[in-house]
This record gives sequence, C-alpha cells and structure tokens, in this order.
Amino acid sequence: MASNARRGPYLCGIDAGIDVVSGKWKSLILWELDNHGVRRFGELRRGLPGVSEKMLIQHLREMEQDGLIHRRIHREVPPKVEYSLTEDGRTLNAALAPLGEWGTARAERLAADGSLITRGPVG
Repeated sequence: MASNARRGPYLCGIDAGIDVVSGKWKSLILWELDNHGVRRFGELRRGLPGVSEKMLIQHLREMEQDGLIHRRIHREVPPKVEYSLTEDGRTLNAALAPLGEWGTARAERLAADGSLITRGPVG
C-alpha cells in the first residue's frame, strides 16, 4: 500500500474493508479481473473507460501490495505483464457481490422513474 495509507486501528470490519477498496477504480478492477480472468495492462485500461494510466498504475500497485492481485512479469522483449486475482481478491470480490446486486436494483428503480442518467447498461 502507499506510504500514506491507513493500516488500522479500525473501528469495525467495514472500516477495514473500505480501506482496501477505497478509490473509484479498485472495485472495478476487481470486477474486470473476476469477469475476464488474467488481463494485461492495456486490456484492463480498455475495459475501464475513463481511467487514466497514472491512476490505473497507482491502484494496481496498491492492490498488489494489499495482496488482492498478482502481477506476473514474463521475461521477453517487449516485457509482458499480466494481472490476476489472488484468493484474497476473489473473496473480496465475492463479498462485494451483494453490494453490486443492490446497486443494480437501485439503478433500475431510478431508471424506471426517470431520475437516473445512465452511462451504459446497468449490471
């Protein structure tokens, strides 16, 4: 994790969990790796429209330090780097699934009554 990141003490389990997934892109990186398996940097960036290269690099480094993702470097020219979920990353993604279901249902309710501006398909 970055040097300014918290490592406790935490008030509760939610506090500790949110500390690991804080930031807009981390949960989306988890989702992308869970849905597509092993991904290269460029594939992740294309799968997450709007993320800057700097922010993606920063989040991937933090997630690797937190043990959520594995970074594998293939020694070839040009170098090939692949990212995948660790067991902690898979269990965290599973823990976030109910939140995703809640968010999908909420977005559908808001879209049905016309109060949601969507960027794409919900789900």
